Amino acid sequence: MTLVMNNETERLRHRRAVNADLLGIAVITAIAAIGYFTFPDNLALLTRMITIALLVLSLDLVTGYCGVATLGHAALFGSGAYAAGILSAHYGINDPLLMMLAGITGGAVAGLLCGAIILRAHGLPQLVLSIALIHLFHEFANKASSWTGGSDGLSGIAPDPIFGIFEFDLYGHTAFFFGTTLLVIVFVLLRLLVRSPFGMLCRGIRQDPLRIRAMGGSPKAALIKMYVISGAVAGVGGALNAISTQVVGLDSLSFTQSAEALVMLVLGGTGSLFGALSGTVIFMLFEDHVSAANPFHWLTMVGALLIAVVLFAPKGLYGTAAAFIGRRKETRA
Repeated sequence: MTLVMNNETERLRHRRAVNADLLGIAVITAIAAIGYFTFPDNLALLTRMITIALLVLSLDLVTGYCGVATLGHAALFGSGAYAAGILSAHYGINDPLLMMLAGITGGAVAGLLCGAIILRAHGLPQLVLSIALIHLFHEFANKASSWTGGSDGLSGIAPDPIFGIFEFDLYGHTAFFFGTTLLVIVFVLLRLLVRSPFGMLCRGIRQDPLRIRAMGGSPKAALIKMYVISGAVAGVGGALNAISTQVVGLDSLSFTQSAEALVMLVLGGTGSLFGALSGTVIFMLFEDHVSAANPFHWLTMVGALLIAVVLFAPKGLYGTAAAFIGRRKETRA
């Protein structure tokens, strides 16, 4: 009897997870469609939003699910962008899929390097190491100007049409649909990842690493693996940024980029892929709107929004809303 109940509970949990996956895909597709018809002349902003969403998703893997404090995650994003850009500008390999593969590889390698260094510390020293790393990556890219273009940026990136059919036009249609497709694929894969035994192990490490170690697990090995996966996801965003803008600048490796990604994650809610996506969309749309409405005081408005969220919705906008809905359901039951 107990076994039957457990099987039924597991089946119900699996069905809910699948429904959440399908809902997530539907929401991403719907928002993309609304954005396409609402901002037909500003698809570059929407594509930029997708690239940053991939960065924030990758940050959520290590910070939200693993509890690793970092302010240098743009190092992974920028590595993917430069890897894809260098492949095109210096080697003449302009196939978008190969450039994307180079971005994934570059981000994963940067993730392995950063993870191996950052995970040697804990707490505040860990945060300091991440800040040091982002500055080192930035300075290395600046000095290696023969490869990266330095402060002038890496230009000469000319991606070929996707499958030889869909050209990257000035209006950004192909880049937008390509980015939306990538985001959906990454979202589905990450949903499977966080529900897998490995994903549950990383959540356990965040809550109680000593108990995981006592059970025979290796927290450091698991965290490094997650850092590599996170780097690959950030590399997808970086490569998409290089392909869509056809230039890679030092700002892709900036501390500001890392800090803003963390702000977006906190705004939406850590430890949730939906929170990462919602935080990115809300922050970037709010920033774009208030900066256009008030070019002199828009940072004040952004700061006020963040203070309000931290004080009144400490779990983030999505996290707080999800918790509220969960309590309502329990009350009705």
